[in-house]
Amino acid sequence: MSAPTSFRPATSLDEVVSRLDDVIATSRRNNDRLGFFACLYRSVTVRVGQGIAAGRFQDGPRMERLDVIFANRYLAALDSYQSGRRPTKSWTVAFEAARGSSLLILQHLLLGMNAHINLDLGIAAAQTSPGRDLPGLQHDFREISRLLGEMLDDVQDRIARVSPWMGVLDRIGMRTDEEICTFCLGGSRDLAWKSAQCFASVDSARLPHEINALDHVVAGLAVPIRSPGVLLRPALAAVRLREPREVAPVLDAMSA
Repeated sequence: MSAPTSFRPATSLDEVVSRLDDVIATSRRNNDRLGFFACLYRSVTVRVGQGIAAGRFQDGPRMERLDVIFANRYLAALDSYQSGRRPTKSWTVAFEAARGSSLLILQHLLLGMNAHINLDLGIAAAQTSPGRDLPGLQHDFREISRLLGEMLDDVQDRIARVSPWMGVLDRIGMRTDEEICTFCLGGSRDLAWKSAQCFASVDSARLPHEINALDHVVAGLAVPIRSPGVLLRPALAAVRLREPREVAPVLDAMSA
């Protein structure tokens, strides 16, 4: 029998950051790779908060609502998984991958991005600005893409501190920066906006069906991230040999 949920949604960006700090601290204690994505997500959340404070977005309070709704989907999925219940298929793939030690740090990050951006972001956008209000969100939605782009080099540098052979992927055509751009700024952001348009206009009775259908698609997108083609596997294995087995050094690098 599944454990009952104890999840209480965050209500502000500061609370989201605090919850992520708790996830990271627990991951550090338990040597748990679930903390990798939480570290990346914390950096993004802090940067969004700074952007709101600086007046970067057209509607700061609305952007905070979006970011909190968005974050709560990840936090709720993690709570479900850790409580013995089943979150969405997309998050289940990402969380179960963290149970093993065979994947690269980059693969763990991309699996989290896949679930959170390709599935959760469109849902969160439609909840923030439902129906005819959604077009008014598009400018700030796109501004998030630009903000993420500004962070890419820093993320690359952080990974390189604990994955010194990551450059091997450059030489076999799997450039890490292009991979992150593809998921954060390219197809994933476009897919999320199209999903938001669908969710904002669909009848409430149809909404669970539409979300479930997208979840199946996004879970399928995770397959080549988790299990790349045969030709890539030797190079990925070589890179993995130079990455730390312990979680703490990775958390330190990602949090620096």
